[in-house]
Amino acid sequence: MRLAKIILLAVILLSSIGPVFAQATNSEPLRLLPLKVGDFRQVSNTPSAQWTGTSVQGSPVAFEEAAFAGKNGARVLVQIVRFRQEVNAYETLSVAAAGQREKHPGLEIRETYGTAGYAIPDEISFFRGIHWVKIRNAKSTEAATLDSFAAGLAQTLDRGEGDIPVLVKHLPQSEESRKNAIYLSSFADLNELGLQQPVFSAIESGGNADAVLATYGPSKVVIVEFNTPQLSADNDRRIIARIQELWKLGQPAPTAYKRVGNYSVFVFDAPDEQTAKRLIDDVKYEQVVQWLGENPNIYKEAEKRYINTTLGVLVAVVKASGYALVACLGLGGLIGGLLFTYRRAQQKAVTFSDAGGMLRLNLDELTAETNPARLLRERN
Repeated sequence: MRLAKIILLAVILLSSIGPVFAQATNSEPLRLLPLKVGDFRQVSNTPSAQWTGTSVQGSPVAFEEAAFAGKNGARVLVQIVRFRQEVNAYETLSVAAAGQREKHPGLEIRETYGTAGYAIPDEISFFRGIHWVKIRNAKSTEAATLDSFAAGLAQTLDRGEGDIPVLVKHLPQSEESRKNAIYLSSFADLNELGLQQPVFSAIESGGNADAVLATYGPSKVVIVEFNTPQLSADNDRRIIARIQELWKLGQPAPTAYKRVGNYSVFVFDAPDEQTAKRLIDDVKYEQVVQWLGENPNIYKEAEKRYINTTLGVLVAVVKASGYALVACLGLGGLIGGLLFTYRRAQQKAVTFSDAGGMLRLNLDELTAETNPARLLRERN
């Protein structure tokens, strides 16, 4: 009897799992693009196609290409790539912009499209969240219409953190330099930046470092961020040794180099050493320490906070007491002055009374200047 129940339960489970498995295997591929954007509607779609675009370290999760048709024969082609991390989407944008900059020297990455993006004739590219998007004018699409389409499409994508990588923000003159910056996440080879500098052969990232390149006139600044202090220190020793070797061999070397926290900062092709040093001094470095276990300095920090709080309260009490004392003294002086004035006015007055048939005078003020009409005269 028990065996029959077990067999019946197994049959029920298999019958329920079968349709679910069939549904999962026969489900439609992941769609990344909406069917309609403004006045444009999707007319063709190629989901999950093999992406042959810009090479990045973070492998794309999904890729989709679609065509959209609008009014008056306008037509655009859209490529969208989804990554696991936002830094990979930004990396793809910066590398794509670098490639286009060879044909369009004035190309700049701005915050006009998505989180950041760029525009060239008949093409707009941007990243937003974990997505990188490229939009091309396929037929009869005006620049303003292409801009409107890009803005509408960006609103359909999750914005994520809505920001660029922190390392890019730490570049000298970040507001300007981020417009031409090239960013690599978890890089394996720094030559992907396109500089081909011999000193880069000393760097061993182990896939645990990021890098950014920015141009300042003829000068170029490269910042490599190692994710651990030990990795940063080991690479620093190799870099210094390599630079000294390049000097002896008379080969190209950085104009200036310095380790800043976990950053290795290089300046190439600067007009002079002073300019290179100023660029390095402008690099911002912010260190955030997170303890995996209990913070060993927690009691010292608590004591410091307690002392600071107590001193703050004491100072506030002293200030309040001082203000109260000054206010009391001022108020007391004012009241005393008023009472004194009132008392003097009373003393100067001559008061008459018929109480008990007697006449009472204020003898304190009987002087020659007193009104004689009100004084008692001698009887004849």
